[in-house]
Amino acid sequence: MSVELKMDFIEEYNNPDSPGYKTLSRNITVLLEQQYRKLDGFFSVSVTKFRKGSVVTDFTVKVKSGSLDATALNSVNSNLPAALTSIAPVIGSVTAKYYSSTQLGSDVNKFIYTGQTMTLTCDPTEAKMGNSKNPVWKFNNVVIGSHRHKPFISGSQYKLAVENVILGDAGNYECSVPGDTITFIQDRNVGTNEIRSAPNVRVQQTMLAKCNEGQKQPVVCCVQSPYTVRWYDGSTLLTSVAGADTGCIKYEYPMQSCSVQTKLFTCKVAEDETYSATTTLTIFTDPIVCDNDVYGSGRTGDKATAMCPVGLEGHKSAVCQASGEWKLVEDSCIVTKINELLINSVDLKEEEIQVFSTNLSKVVTEEEGGISKSSATISAIVNILNIIAEVSKVVTKDVMKNVLATVDVLISDDAKDSWNFLNSNETQNSSSALLGSMETISNKLDGNFTLSSRRIQMGRSKFSNSFSDALTSNVSINLQNTGLSDVFITTIVFSTLHNIMPSRNSSFNLTASDTTSNETKPDNAINAAVLLVKLNENIRNVTLSYQKFNTTLELNPQCVFWNFSLLDNLGAWDDQGCRFVSDINDTVTCTCNHLTSFSILMSTAIPEELRLLLDIMTYIGVGISMISLVICLIIEGIVWRPLTKNSTAFMRHVAIVNTALSLLIADICFIIGAAISKNPAENPGEDYKVPVGPCSAATFFMHFFYLAMFFWMLVSSLLLLYRSVLVFSQMSKWTMFAIGLTVGYVCPLIIAVTTVAATAPGGGYVREDLACWLNWTKTKALLALVIPALAIVVFNILVILVVLYKMLRRRSTGNQAQADEKNALLVILRCVAVLTPLFGLTWCLGIGTMVDPTNGGIHVAFAFFNSLQGFFILVFGTLFDAKIRSLVLRQVPALSSTSNRTRSTSAGTSSSRAENIINRIFRRRGVYHVSQVPNTSSNTDSSQSYSSI
Repeated sequence: MSVELKMDFIEEYNNPDSPGYKTLSRNITVLLEQQYRKLDGFFSVSVTKFRKGSVVTDFTVKVKSGSLDATALNSVNSNLPAALTSIAPVIGSVTAKYYSSTQLGSDVNKFIYTGQTMTLTCDPTEAKMGNSKNPVWKFNNVVIGSHRHKPFISGSQYKLAVENVILGDAGNYECSVPGDTITFIQDRNVGTNEIRSAPNVRVQQTMLAKCNEGQKQPVVCCVQSPYTVRWYDGSTLLTSVAGADTGCIKYEYPMQSCSVQTKLFTCKVAEDETYSATTTLTIFTDPIVCDNDVYGSGRTGDKATAMCPVGLEGHKSAVCQASGEWKLVEDSCIVTKINELLINSVDLKEEEIQVFSTNLSKVVTEEEGGISKSSATISAIVNILNIIAEVSKVVTKDVMKNVLATVDVLISDDAKDSWNFLNSNETQNSSSALLGSMETISNKLDGNFTLSSRRIQMGRSKFSNSFSDALTSNVSINLQNTGLSDVFITTIVFSTLHNIMPSRNSSFNLTASDTTSNETKPDNAINAAVLLVKLNENIRNVTLSYQKFNTTLELNPQCVFWNFSLLDNLGAWDDQGCRFVSDINDTVTCTCNHLTSFSILMSTAIPEELRLLLDIMTYIGVGISMISLVICLIIEGIVWRPLTKNSTAFMRHVAIVNTALSLLIADICFIIGAAISKNPAENPGEDYKVPVGPCSAATFFMHFFYLAMFFWMLVSSLLLLYRSVLVFSQMSKWTMFAIGLTVGYVCPLIIAVTTVAATAPGGGYVREDLACWLNWTKTKALLALVIPALAIVVFNILVILVVLYKMLRRRSTGNQAQADEKNALLVILRCVAVLTPLFGLTWCLGIGTMVDPTNGGIHVAFAFFNSLQGFFILVFGTLFDAKIRSLVLRQVPALSSTSNRTRSTSAGTSSSRAENIINRIFRRRGVYHVSQVPNTSSNTDSSQSYSSI
């Protein structure tokens, strides 16, 4: 009981050993004893302590159990103020509490399993307190809520039903029943030994097996220690053996007949058979479509379940796809300890948050491996964090530390697959809910402090007017001239939140997600850390800078924030109020006019749905190109001697041979570079950084020989210009050859070496990852190929126009030598006129893929033209020449002959027919005629003579 005295409270009253405390206690005790000895069964009275509030005196009156009369006690209490006036006036009335010597009643017999209901009984009749009000129930001195704890009245007794009992329900329960003059109090301590974890029976609820008579199908059941389980077929106990894992048993079901389609088995706990689980085995004879160790075998459309790992309860379900893969459709496997915390969080009170958050972070850290692989557990933890955010009024540093430790586990790389499953489900918004809980909690922080974990950096500080800070090595923030004074700003950098946040924006179609996998594949990627900024004031301008994660993504950077209301409150990235400023040295700078959770989205370089097609086109095209180039070189070897009689024809074939040879070597270097580098499609999850040394070598030779191909085309156009404009100028064959070598190889070599010298020392010669090729983002080294190539294309087009103009104005002559020269020029003109636009178009399309990277048509066209350049050289540079076709058709049969015999008439007729067929295919007008002359030599290798082109 307690009584308040109107007197000054001095410090001595806090110390029971002080003279002032002892004197006041002795004086009050004498007066109390005089009053309360009138009660029946009185035993003793004593002062327990003094409290502030004038002087509040707490004292205890002991009486014999069951002898207390509330009416008599009320009479004594009403006389007490008058009795204490000699010490000090009494403020108010005496407060009386009756502590029962008996415990709360309980229906627990020795122990109770988790998940069951525990009922406690409070009986105030022993206090004879007369009228009473509804009781106040407390658990560990905290008033109990009404979600799992259901109070009710049964006669004169007050009861509390604790539903869905968890291990955390062990503790002290108190029932406080207020009456007119006295409050009855009764309690009970529920020990940890009174609540036991219920048996968690784990089986494959639905199994499928291909029928094979005489074969045995294992059926497994597991339970945690200290329980054991047994298999039953109906009421028949089945003989089982120990399974591979601890606590597991295995029954081998013999397939005696394929006519049996389903079998039902029940696994029961030996210690309490009310705990059991069933397995339905479906036997089929159709071909197996899906088969793995988790779900077993099945047909298209079959649904199977899998056991949860040890320490988790629930099940996983998957459906067999026509592709042969099991697609996860349901995952209710949840870590048992987290499930108990989720149940407990429903009645969470603010005063419990400190202890609760500590327990949460401890369990999450201990169970990190199981949590990251369980989408249901992750979803449960997100729900818990939301409850913490809603219940908390002020979040302390210790609570925030526990929250960050918990979230750190959720956003780990190992949890990515679980988040993919959650984000692919239209009814789930766990990732948005997690970010929302962090924003709510950050609004309730108190004090200045910084915290960090493996994947999160958090800071809270005060600033006036301006704030600028490099929050991490990858993220910085700048607020200038805000006009604010002494305001708190909270920043949280999540370095791996891109693992859990979907990259969808407001235009993303959820229904278009992949139906055969659990990943959503929008055209954007989150390419930076996620930054949460909170300030309890309005901000008109904030500058944010991010270091890009994937430096190969350079396209359409979007400065975005997470908008929780988009897509029917599922949430998506939004760019409203944010503006892109720059992308320099892989650092993206943005400005926004509000504060929330920010990041950047970037478009993927190639549309996802086209990547496989483009890879196939490239590999097949390069193969065809290389084969075509080899054929081109072989043909040139066959026709070299008879078709290189004059200097013009000689240089025309030299240019073709070197163009083909340069492209062939460049293609070989391309294959070597592709083998050196790694790409995400072939090496998922690996490091895509290229080895700088080998990759630089491959890139140098690719650069050099691609340039050489273009410069040899320049040689062809220069020859054409020289023969058309300087008609009467005569230059020797070998002088022209020397000039050709200088232009064709020395010029490309100078450009290639200069590029290496200018960019390699700073590490900007080749790309850093994914492919061996010239760098673009850091040094623009790629321009050392693009500019010369396009310049040559433009020059060649101008040469074609000049030559056509000259040829149209010049009269034909009957001189055979001039006719041969003119024919050679026509062949060169035709070759340059066709190949220049083709190669120019190819590289223009290459630039187009950089300007508009998500345009599928441009990617397909570029892959087609680029990979078939060798084929174009063979067709338009070689086979379109009628004389080459004629020579090849005449020479090839002779090469296969084992003797130097003269062709027969029938062979000549056949060759002539073949030539006519090819001519009709290419449909050329003005075909060169090949004249046969009598054999003037005994050497059969020169039994025919041809025009000298």
